[in-house]
Amino acid sequence: MTTSTRGTTSRKKVLPAVLVLEDGRVFRGRAYGAVGETFGEAVFSTGMTGYQETLTDPSYHRQVVVMTTPHVGNTGVNDDDPESQRIWVAGYVVRDPARVPSNWRSRRALDEELAAQGVVGISGIDTRALTRHLRERGAMRVGIFSGDAVRDDAALLADVREAPEMKGADLAAEVATTEPYVVPAVGPDGEAVPVGAAKFTVAAIDLGIKGMTAQRMTQRGIEVHVLPANATLDDVYAVNPDGVFFSNGPGDPATADHPVSVMRGVLERGTPLFGICFGNQILGRALGFGTYKLKYGHRGINQPVQDRATGKVEVTSHNHGFAVDAPLDKVSETPFGRVEVSHVCLNDNVVEGLRLLDRPAFSVQYHPEAAAGPHDAAYLFDRFVSLMEGQRA
Repeated sequence: MTTSTRGTTSRKKVLPAVLVLEDGRVFRGRAYGAVGETFGEAVFSTGMTGYQETLTDPSYHRQVVVMTTPHVGNTGVNDDDPESQRIWVAGYVVRDPARVPSNWRSRRALDEELAAQGVVGISGIDTRALTRHLRERGAMRVGIFSGDAVRDDAALLADVREAPEMKGADLAAEVATTEPYVVPAVGPDGEAVPVGAAKFTVAAIDLGIKGMTAQRMTQRGIEVHVLPANATLDDVYAVNPDGVFFSNGPGDPATADHPVSVMRGVLERGTPLFGICFGNQILGRALGFGTYKLKYGHRGINQPVQDRATGKVEVTSHNHGFAVDAPLDKVSETPFGRVEVSHVCLNDNVVEGLRLLDRPAFSVQYHPEAAAGPHDAAYLFDRFVSLMEGQRA
C-alpha cells in the first residue's frame, strides 16, 4: 500500500469523513478538500498563521497535518507564499474552516486548492482532543476517508496499519530537484546579479529545500547552486563553492547515508558549511552522533530555543520529528575536531544546533528562513556569510 492515495478534485455537496488512528481511535467529521482516502503520519502544527507555507513545505511529505488553531483558511490561497511547486502534506485536518476567504492577495479558497491538488482532508472534528491524544500517545499512522472510501471502521483500521511508518523512511530524493539549477544573487538595487558575478557561491544540497531559504541567501549576495539529493562530492565542488549548505527535508535521517558521506567530504576539505533541520541531523551523523525519533516532534512557529553562547532566547519555526543524540553538558571530540551543542529547545532540552570549534561548520534544527515564522534566527545566514568571509581572508 502506498502512503497516500490522492482523491478526486471535486464534490457537489458536503460529505461525511472519518479519521482513523493506528491505535484504533476514530474521529468523524466532514470532507475537506479532495474526496477519497489518504494515509500518512499524524502530526500537529501549533502555528496560528502560515498554513500555506506549511502545506507546501517538502518536509511534510507523507505526513497528515493537524492544525491546532481552530479557524483555518481565512486568508485563502495566493500565488506568492508557496515554498515549493505543490502541496506536499499527505492530508489536512482542521476544525473550523473559513467559509469565505478575505484577503487582498487571495486568489482561491483553501479547500478549492486542496481539492485541485488532490489532497484529502477532514474538517469539523475536535482537533484539541486529537492533539492531546497525539501528545500522550505520540505521532502515529493515520488514514482519512471520505465519499466512497468510507467503510466499516475495522476495515479502515486494517488499511491504516498496513501503511509504512515514518521511522526508516528514506524520502529526501522523492521531494528534491532532479536537475541542478541556479538562484542568482540579488544586488543592492534589488536586481539579480549576473551568474558568476556574485559575492559568494554556495552549493546547496536539496533534501527538501524551501524557496525562502535560497532567497535569504541571495539577499546576502550569495549565488545559490541547488543540487539534487544524490549529488556527489565532485558535483558539489564542480561549482567552485565558497560554502556548502544542506537543507531541510523529510524522512528518517538514519537512512541518509549518501548525504552523510558527502558532508564528511566537505568537512575534510574545511569548506564553510551550514545545515538546517534535516541538514542538522546529517551533520550530527557525520560527526558520529546518533539520531532518534521524537515522541510527537516540534512543528509550528512559536518554539523557544536558547543560543547557549549568548543566552538569548529565540522564538523559532520548527518542523522535525527526529533529533540528534549529542551530549548537552560537554564539548565532544569527533573525527573533525571538537563540537558543542550550540542551541537547545527550552521545552524539552532537545538538541537544536551544533557548532564545530575547529572547522567552519555549524547547523540548527529549526528554520531560520522564517517562512512562516518570526525572524529571530535570521542572523544565522549572516553567520554563514562570516564563515565564508573568514575562509576567503
